[in-house]
Amino acid sequence: MAETTANTEDLSRDEAADFLQGLAQELRGTGDANIRIGNKTLTLRPSSTVEYEIEAQERSPMLGGQREEVTVTVGWELEDDGTE
Repeated sequence: MAETTANTEDLSRDEAADFLQGLAQELRGTGDANIRIGNKTLTLRPSSTVEYEIEAQERSPMLGGQREEVTVTVGWELEDDGTE
């Protein structure tokens, strides 16, 4: 069963950068990664190799005003740790 945890909030540029740096620090190295999403912290188990995707989108004023968006996706398959 898939479970999704999501959060949307307005942050200053510095706050957003701090959050992304914290996320990067959790992904760095080995072991679990504790990821804060809103008022919840998830413990995830990134594998040694991850899939990374980045996409930038620029919306024209014809679609309701100018807007730019960057989406970053990082994913991985769980490695078998022999405990199951």
